[in-house]
Amino acid sequence: MLITAGMKGTAETLVEREDTAAMVGSGDLLVYATPCMAALMEGAACEAIASGLSASETTVGMELNLQHTAPTPVGMEVRAEAEVTAVEGKVITFSVKVFDEAGQIGSAFHKRAVVDSQRFLDKAYAKI
Repeated sequence: MLITAGMKGTAETLVEREDTAAMVGSGDLLVYATPCMAALMEGAACEAIASGLSASETTVGMELNLQHTAPTPVGMEVRAEAEVTAVEGKVITFSVKVFDEAGQIGSAFHKRAVVDSQRFLDKAYAKI
């Protein structure tokens, strides 16, 4: 693992009908759903640190303190920008901002943990 503060990543998407609150069950309006925005934020964070992980490592989300501050209609582009703000052992903290074509629509503080991929899967599947 070679991850440092300042590493940056982005993730983009076009808001489709299936990305709306009405379709994912987080509301009843045809606007970009908060759960979809959360996934985009995590994707940007993963992109920020991908080059710093070994082949056997991945990261898993541990915490997401999210604010969704403006609606986005179907058909607009959305972009998440993540930056590593701290690295404490295997825990990485990010600041994430999300924009649509009209401006900022959300932000978050996010934490991910670096794990060994196979050990993590073994632990998960040992539950069944």
